[in-house]
Amino acid sequence: MSLDSDVIVDRRRIRRKLTFWRVAAAVVAIAALVGVGVIVAGGRGSLTTAGSIARINIEGLIRSDQDRVEALERLEKSQAAAVIVHINSPGGTTAGSEQLYDALTRLKAKKPLVVVVEGLAASGGYITAIAADHIIARQSSLVGSIGVLFQFPNVSELLKTVGVKVEEIKSSPLKAAPNGFEPTSPEARAAIDALVKDSYAWFRGLVKERRGMDDALLEKVADGRVFTGRQAVELKLVDQLGDEKSAVAWLVQEKKIKSELPVRDFRLNPRFGDLTFLRTAASVTLDAFGLNAIARRIEQAGLVQAVDRLGMDGMLALWQPSGSN
Repeated sequence: MSLDSDVIVDRRRIRRKLTFWRVAAAVVAIAALVGVGVIVAGGRGSLTTAGSIARINIEGLIRSDQDRVEALERLEKSQAAAVIVHINSPGGTTAGSEQLYDALTRLKAKKPLVVVVEGLAASGGYITAIAADHIIARQSSLVGSIGVLFQFPNVSELLKTVGVKVEEIKSSPLKAAPNGFEPTSPEARAAIDALVKDSYAWFRGLVKERRGMDDALLEKVADGRVFTGRQAVELKLVDQLGDEKSAVAWLVQEKKIKSELPVRDFRLNPRFGDLTFLRTAASVTLDAFGLNAIARRIEQAGLVQAVDRLGMDGMLALWQPSGSN
């Protein structure tokens, strides 16, 4: 019996050691992949744009991102002949969208720039798009959602139910209002309403100026709804239907870009969550070491965007079909 017990103990000890080394090897492999990916992706920005048309992608939620601004500034100074911006975004914060719009406007002053709307360019995504002088969309793309949103959870009724009271001392009634722990006062609601209306007026003015709309057309398109690419052409929200080939053709015809120039990727902000090949490699590596549950979680890329959505503060220029705006 003692011999059997010793064997069992030894087996358990070996299993623990194997698990430790599997995890350690997986961490080292992932770190190496990330390092290689960042070097490769970062190098693309300076090596692949010479004598070419740069392709950049704006995807997912838009928020303030100084790294992206600096990458666009590097693109300004590169030898890229022109830039094609692919957009697939529901928007994000108004400040982040304004920052990206300003950066693209500066880039456009140095190089011909055209936008291609893939699946979606709504709210802040559309603010990004109108930085270009020419916007191309697919027939079934969704464009528009011109509006501003300020959302905040209010758990005051829940706190009453569970018997929790949040006390506070503040310098004035509107400090940190609304706070979600008490019913929103009429004064706080009016203050937030003024913020939203001011940002909405800025958004409308930007659309009117950039797209050359009169007041009647602006009223028609600026009620918060989205339009298909086909509808957007008629409403002057975009200029034509097409894809990247259409963008190249426009650059050749209108900006005299050489037709033989290749289109090459220029990465703005490579992150582990954005590099598909790294995520896949990491998943395969974890599978190989028996850590299947972790691998499945990494494959669920939607978690990254969900966390990003929850972490956004301030006013939003954001479209989502779930009905929350």
